[in-house]
Amino acid sequence: MTSSAAEPARPVRQIPAKALQTTAEHPWPVRLLSTKMAEYVDRMPPVWVEGQVVQVSQRPGTTTAFLTLRDADVDFSLSVTANVRVLARLDGGLADGTRVVVHAKPTFFTRRGTLQLSADEIRPVGVGELLARIEHLKRLLASEGLLSPDRKRPLPFLPHRVGLVCGRASAAERDVVENARRRWPAVEFAVREVAVQGPNAVTEVCAAVRELDADPDVDVIVITRGGGSLEDLLPFSNETLVRVVAAAVTPVVSAIGHEVDSPVLDLVADVRASTPTDAAKLVVPDVAEESAGVAAARARVRRAVAHRVDAEQTGLDHLRSRPVLAAPTTMVDQRREEVLAACSRARTAVSARLDRAADSVVHLAAQVRALSPAATLERGYAVVQRDDGAVVRSPDDVRAGEHLRLRVAQGEVRATVDG
Repeated sequence: MTSSAAEPARPVRQIPAKALQTTAEHPWPVRLLSTKMAEYVDRMPPVWVEGQVVQVSQRPGTTTAFLTLRDADVDFSLSVTANVRVLARLDGGLADGTRVVVHAKPTFFTRRGTLQLSADEIRPVGVGELLARIEHLKRLLASEGLLSPDRKRPLPFLPHRVGLVCGRASAAERDVVENARRRWPAVEFAVREVAVQGPNAVTEVCAAVRELDADPDVDVIVITRGGGSLEDLLPFSNETLVRVVAAAVTPVVSAIGHEVDSPVLDLVADVRASTPTDAAKLVVPDVAEESAGVAAARARVRRAVAHRVDAEQTGLDHLRSRPVLAAPTTMVDQRREEVLAACSRARTAVSARLDRAADSVVHLAAQVRALSPAATLERGYAVVQRDDGAVVRSPDDVRAGEHLRLRVAQGEVRATVDG
């Protein structure tokens, strides 16, 4: 049975042609975005990429190999596929951690929404090229002054805690810890076990160094691992790692490999140890040697003090043997005799002076008596004075009836002028 009225047609949703034209009302479906991304990636040309190989695998019954290419400095990685024939052209195969350059075409899988590289050629990075890169890095660091001896800091005499960056359950860790505690049993360690080779080494070692450098209880950091090939020790010549060590505030000891091994870390670190055992000798003192040194120092101090006391005693004996100290009152007695003699001389001089003065007084007294008017009066003379005290020298000086005083030797008498 048919309907008499036609059903209204549904409006056709308009899909924007460009990504900038999409809105919440007019979005792109996922299939369209995936297709657009695949088309964009497909326009990219093949590219040479360098990195470290991680997790090489091949599914049974297939001709495709899968591997992960990881950046050597940071935690970035990409998936890579390659035909097994590409891997077969490599001498010795392809092991985890190998540094390679890959010629690949980027591919975006729309169903899974993943990006990966499709490789048609893989080349291991040769030892000569690695050495050339290391030498270039050394020149670069030297031009920045990071290899200068002036910037290297001395190690503390006795660290409160030693930060140790090492491999997991490694012989290098045992060498450092056991030898350090054999030298100084009370030493403490803050151990950070990390990957010391392979693609994760740089990232984990850098994180461990930063963590220990931020710990105020850690006074020195030791980075150590056992010996190995150039490729095995390559993370310790990585620019990112050596710059993290150069920026550390805490002194860093590099103890990588054996004495013949010399990664760039040895040049940037504050102290280079030839072996992990040597690092233990550098970071803590030997308690037996220090005890012997203290004993020797005490013996030297004791001898020096005894010698000084003997010298001072000899000097005192020499001083005491002098006459002034043998008879301490000698100087006082001499001065006493000098004082008594001076007093005697003074007394004699004063007596003589007084006698001469007494004689002079007697002589002068005689002269005074001889010249005195009293002596003349004693011979019968008299001095006539008027009432006002004036001396009468002439009869004309008085009048009749005037009263006069007659001064004689034994006193005076009163008189009246008769005429």
